[in-house]
Amino acid sequence: MNTKKTVALVLGSGAARGNAHIGVIQAFEDRGYEIVSISGCSIGAIVGGIYAAGKLSEYREWAESLDRMNVIRLLDMSILNGGYVKGDRFFEKIQGIIGEPTIESLPIAYTSVAVDLLNQKEFWFQRGDLISAMRASSAIPSLVLPVTLNGQMYVDGGVLNPLPIIPSVPAGADYIVAVDLNGPAERVVNNVSESDPEGPAWWLSTKGFFGKNKEETDEKAKYSPESWGRLQTINMMFETMQESLTQYKLAGYPPDLLISIPKDISGFYEFWRAKELVEFGYETALKAIDGLESPKSSYFSFPKGY
Repeated sequence: MNTKKTVALVLGSGAARGNAHIGVIQAFEDRGYEIVSISGCSIGAIVGGIYAAGKLSEYREWAESLDRMNVIRLLDMSILNGGYVKGDRFFEKIQGIIGEPTIESLPIAYTSVAVDLLNQKEFWFQRGDLISAMRASSAIPSLVLPVTLNGQMYVDGGVLNPLPIIPSVPAGADYIVAVDLNGPAERVVNNVSESDPEGPAWWLSTKGFFGKNKEETDEKAKYSPESWGRLQTINMMFETMQESLTQYKLAGYPPDLLISIPKDISGFYEFWRAKELVEFGYETALKAIDGLESPKSSYFSFPKGY
């Protein structure tokens, strides 16, 4: 008889911070919980889908091997499509890791949340090709090329629901655990502006897409909105919207446990920092699980600002 406590995981959107999801999953497994359901948005849908396919350790090994040049090579921008990132290279790598499973074939319940642009509504992928569901959920508007499936056009689920809690309810798990990657800023020491001054300068070299002036030397200007490129500006707008939507979703459908990852733990593009982000997610989740298991049942981890 299985005596493990069961968990339905809700994995939110947040680009590179999504590597923290890997650590969270590992923490729950190490503490003896059984994950029976995954619902995810954007990077949460990607990491959750890879986990559901049983290939998270392989993905983690690859993610932790990435350096800055690897990341820029994955950005297959298409001039013919308005400068959008196509995402082909990234998902070709994912396909190489997990194959081509369908959602129905996965051993646990899985939901990828995207937005149907033509009908202007949230859409849940709960059957069909897993890779397509991941791509649809992570197509960031104005940055990543929208995904067209069966005559419909899909973009990032974070446009309407960056923390999709409701799809996790039917699993009937002992606990619904939501991982928010847009948590209140805590001025984390490892933030790129404090510990990695070469980071933004490196991105400024990509012809104005990441920043306006690659020759900028004034530190104050370098980290000011005046020096932002298209990517940084769009991301700041998108994250502001997502933070507000997340607060609304949490108020309407509070999970049993909220694990909040500070939004300033890394830049949204810093996929080369996977190892430290995985470790941060792991340690944060362990603290949250301690609260979950304590007699006082402190179910919310770092809920500042909510």
